[in-house]
Parts: sequence; C-alpha cells; structure tokens
Amino acid sequence: MSAPSTAPPATVSPLSPGPTVAALLADAQPGDSAVVRGWVRTRRDSKAGLSFVELNDGSCLSNLQLVLPHDLPDFAERATPITTGASLVATGEIVASQGKNQRVELRVSDFAVPGGADPDRYPLQKKRHSFEYLREIAHLRPRSNTFGAVARVRNRLSHAIHEFFQDRGFLWAHTPIITTNDCEGAGEVFTVTALQAAKLAEAAAGGDFVRDFFGKHAGLTVSGQLEAEVYATSLGPTYTFGPTFRAENSNTPRHLAEFWMIEPEVPFCDLEGDMDLAEAFVKTTVAEVRARCEEDMAFFAQRIDKTLPQTLDAIADHAFVRLPYTEAIDLLKSSGESFEYPVEWGHDLQTEHERFLTETHFKRPVIVHDYPVGIKPFYMRVNEPDEQGRETVRAMDVLVPRVGEIVGGSQREEREDVLVARMKAQGIDPASLWWYVELRTYGSVPHAGFGLGLERLVQLVTGMQNVRDVIPFPRTPGHAEF
Repeated sequence: MSAPSTAPPATVSPLSPGPTVAALLADAQPGDSAVVRGWVRTRRDSKAGLSFVELNDGSCLSNLQLVLPHDLPDFAERATPITTGASLVATGEIVASQGKNQRVELRVSDFAVPGGADPDRYPLQKKRHSFEYLREIAHLRPRSNTFGAVARVRNRLSHAIHEFFQDRGFLWAHTPIITTNDCEGAGEVFTVTALQAAKLAEAAAGGDFVRDFFGKHAGLTVSGQLEAEVYATSLGPTYTFGPTFRAENSNTPRHLAEFWMIEPEVPFCDLEGDMDLAEAFVKTTVAEVRARCEEDMAFFAQRIDKTLPQTLDAIADHAFVRLPYTEAIDLLKSSGESFEYPVEWGHDLQTEHERFLTETHFKRPVIVHDYPVGIKPFYMRVNEPDEQGRETVRAMDVLVPRVGEIVGGSQREEREDVLVARMKAQGIDPASLWWYVELRTYGSVPHAGFGLGLERLVQLVTGMQNVRDVIPFPRTPGHAEF
C-alpha cells in the first residue's frame, strides 16, 4: 500500500505567504524545506523516474525547477494535470541544482494541482508569441516573460514615483475622475451622463445638460492639473497620480484612451525650477528601476532593444541639454536633414525632430523651452515679446532618445488679467473656470508644474515600442474587452 499523501494546502494567509520563487532562488540553501505555489511553464519526464517542472509565481523572470520523483504516492494519476498553464503547489527540500542555469532546485516530497489547463486549448505554449497575438489574450499575457517583466517594472516605477515626491515633501492629492473641465480645451472628452440615449442626444445638440445628473456637461478627466493647482497654492508642493482619459479616435502605437498621469505642481517656482524637478524625476525613477529590476532590465536589453543600456546611460550620466525653442528651430533648419514635417518657427516639434535632437545631435536628453504662445494652452505664463516681436510662453518639454517627448510642463500664468485674456483668445469662457481664475485673485503666487504619462516612462525604461504593451488592459478605439 502506498503512503498517504501529505499534499500542501492550496491556500495560504497573505500575512505569511512563505518565500517566493525570487526569494528561494536568491537565498535558499540546500537542506531548507520549502513550499512553493505558482504556474507550470514546462514539464519534462525522464526515463530515470523523474519529472522536471519549471514553476513561475510572477515574482521574477526566472523559474524554479522542481524535481518530482515518480515513486511519490499515486504519482501517475495525480501528476497527469501537471501541464503548461496549470497551477501547482509543491513542498519539498531545497537541493543544489545539477544544471547550469540555477543554483538550487526543489526536490518535491508532495504536491497538489488546484487547477489544470487543457494542453490542447491553452493559448500560451513554449514559444515566442507576437505582441499582437498576446493583446488578443490580455487576460493571460501577464504569464509570458515579456509582460511579466513589464508588470514588475511598471510596479517598481509606480513605487519610485511616490517615493520621489514623498521624500521631497509633496502632498498626494486625489483629483476628480469626473470633471466639468477639459483642462486644455481640446474637447476630446468622454461624456459622463445619466440621461437615456434620446435625451442625451437632445441635450448634446442644444448644449443643455441641466436635467443631467450634475446639472451640466461632465466628462472623464483629461488631466488633474487645474485641481492640483488648487492644493499647491494652499498646501504647498502637490502631485497627482491617477487615470486620465482622452476620447481621441487614434489607433497609433502612441495613443491610448485611458492612461495614468503624474502631475506635480509647485508654488513659488519658476520655469528653471520646473526643469530642475523634471530632470531629477526622470533620472531618479530610471535609476531606481535599473537598480531594483536588474533581471528584467537585462531581459529587455537582450530581447527587446539591444541599445537600451546605452539609452539609459545617456540619461544617467549626462546633464540634460536646455535648449530654447527658437534655437532648436535654427538647429533643425541648418542640420541638412530631410524631415517629413517642415521646420518653421511657430510650428510644434514632431517626433522626428525630437529624435534628431536627442539621438543624432546631442545624444542625450534635451529640454526644449519657451515655445510660441500660439501652440500652447492658456494657463502657461506669457513672456515678454522677443526682438522680432514674437510671443512665447514659459513652457518646456523633456525629450529623450527613442521615445521623444516624455514630460510637458510650464510655469503657470499667475496674473489674473493675462490669464483671462488668454482664455478668451482660445475661446474659453472664464466664467466656466471661475474657481481657477480666483486662484489669481486671492494670494496669487508664481508656480509651475509638469505632466507625464506613466506609460511613456515604462516605454523608455523597457524599450517596448507600442504603448498598448506597457499598460495592463489597453483601451483603444473599438477595444475594451474587460
């Protein structure tokens, strides 16, 4: 008669979950006992009466090899569901690995399979799948090497972002997701309504939402900046970190309908201070990921972008170039390059221009500042006209190699009369943002801030090309499966 099974339980308290695969690979010593829980990547059976299982629990890129003797109780029957994709709980003893790729492995004394995965139907097999295919199975793609690594890097970046601002005395303000302003007046806002379809169409046509839930037109936020200024001009340096939405019908690799934004606002700060903060932010968060996600970063450098280490070195090892917009235009015009988009003063820089500056000319990040007034929003502080009578605003964009613009910010317009004039010039009724105007009425102060999407930052540090592959559940036109 075979010995009774002592299979480990499938559940565990999150307060004492036991060591992860990452911890065991790093610290476990031969002779230690351990229980591991995860998902099967591969299984190989040998003629020597052993099965070798690669187990991953998401804590790191590497798998832990499990060695299962075939003389375990009822092994043949109980081990049948151990296939790629199945969940597995195993207990045993840590032993020195006989292979070349790992220091230790687990000699299994018992196991349980909480959930199997039909090998004929499981969509992820031991081969490289295209990112396009993996987007179609977004509920399973975190189990792939690439998307597991992206998720861990995104998590570490989020932690580093909070740490950066909290260590510098910033207040985290939770700005509204439902709002009645679209910040930049672009109009690309998702409407939030309680009206039925017919009444909504009627209200939209007449611009009258008085019978709607909020009594006026409301939408999902495109930015928390204006609300962040409320707290910054009352409680000191403030930052937001949360989801934002753009109803832009674009299917490019650079656009999402839902993404996460980081937006600091600092009172008693000018454009120079804003650029200092942005440069420190990018350098610090990138350095944190490189130090804390070494295995994942090595994977990205090997499999995704072999130039990634050099790109990140350029950020870490050099001060960012600070280049006035007018000088940038002159430099691009005299470069001899044949650009698809014409270079003219008064036009915004395109990605090809940004990449030329960062990758070809300076070979490091560049902060372009003092843009023409006509291409920037109403809230940016207006400079005195230059010698040719051209007006600019105290705006800045941080450009980095390969990605292009990653940060956009400005010194904010603190003069009430100038702010109101700028709003009217852009077709914005100052009465619709009366509270924002009043921040300039009562104790106005020079202040500055910037915004950047978390996804752009993840793209920068991972080398991933498509923004849909650096967010857990991408929202794009025609796609919202979850």
